[in-house]
Amino acid sequence: MLLTFFETVRAHGVPATTREYLDLLRGLQGGLAHGSVDEFYEFSKLILVKNEAHFDRFDRAFAAFWRGVGQRGDDAGIEAQTVPHEWLKRLAEKYLSEAEMAEIEALGGFDTLMKTLKQRLAEQEKRHQGGSKWIGTAGTSPFGAYGYNPEGVRIGQQTGRHRRAVKVWDQRTFRDLDPSSEVGTRNMKVALRRLRAFARQGLPEELDMEGTIDATGKNAGYLDLKMRAERRNTVRVLLLFDIGGSMDDHIAQVEQLFAAARAEFRDLKFFYFHNCVYEQVWTDNRRRQETSLSTHDMIRTYGSDHRLILVGDATMSPYEIIMAGGSVEHWNAEPGATWLARLVQAYPKLAWLNPQPETAWPYYQSISMIQDSIEGRMFPLTLEGLANSMRHLN
Repeated sequence: MLLTFFETVRAHGVPATTREYLDLLRGLQGGLAHGSVDEFYEFSKLILVKNEAHFDRFDRAFAAFWRGVGQRGDDAGIEAQTVPHEWLKRLAEKYLSEAEMAEIEALGGFDTLMKTLKQRLAEQEKRHQGGSKWIGTAGTSPFGAYGYNPEGVRIGQQTGRHRRAVKVWDQRTFRDLDPSSEVGTRNMKVALRRLRAFARQGLPEELDMEGTIDATGKNAGYLDLKMRAERRNTVRVLLLFDIGGSMDDHIAQVEQLFAAARAEFRDLKFFYFHNCVYEQVWTDNRRRQETSLSTHDMIRTYGSDHRLILVGDATMSPYEIIMAGGSVEHWNAEPGATWLARLVQAYPKLAWLNPQPETAWPYYQSISMIQDSIEGRMFPLTLEGLANSMRHLN
């Protein structure tokens, strides 16, 4: 198995040698990486990679080789891991064929869905499972958890599965992005550097070489030191992050972007939203109510001289964009499209970064609707897309 791993690493462009492979074997025999895939990752990277430029190649090789393997017992000392109880629990869920899913029709629109839910809550007296009408589990009813319906209200389910819920009837707690994330941020930093507006500000603490030479020449050769202020990037950036729900699938990639932005931009402000921007944004997901800010106040505080970057997969129910009350988790007084139009008007320099693969965009009605709302200024969250968005914002 280790020989296959070594060949995979070399196939991904890491110039590891036979000597380094033998060092890896000796280290494993000596128990230097015993107990988990994480320990093996750190040790093998230390032995096989001698140049920082090859770190990303090694990470891709490691992921390609170990994808689907998990932790298991073998000669490398990797321990076996039992199947989590939650996995076994989900085996009991009812899975439908594509033909069966196609036969299930929505109830008739958002208003009808809300009225029907109110009626079910008033009439239902006991728990239900596997049905098509009552609030329950593993069925085809529009109300409940772990089932399927093309347009429903999710109740009592920890995470989304089919990304089709019109509303989520549970308290939702999201996690803040980690600005200390550094893995894979190097290329993102290079792309973000395209968005710059340099000026010299502050105290004169940097040696002005050309000015010193010129002043010394005019001073008959006597040294005349000249200092100047540091040249800094003065661009102002306002970042809005979609958090929670379907964005959990992209958390690592977005955290890398967050870390890169924090490193590159001195004047950076950030806020969170969920799915679409509405009347409130916030800075701390655990203290969401205490740290919320009116979107109107955000626009007044951070003016049109800021570059606005929204980061989200734009994957949601169309009702969230076009209807009052359509938000998945609260009753919004105005549609999401109204708020997006205000942002477009307030910020001439605006871009939306979407971590969803661009090839999937045509399959989501909400992505097309968001694109129209922001006048086509959506870019994929890839290195090329990031570079293009920075050029657009300049």
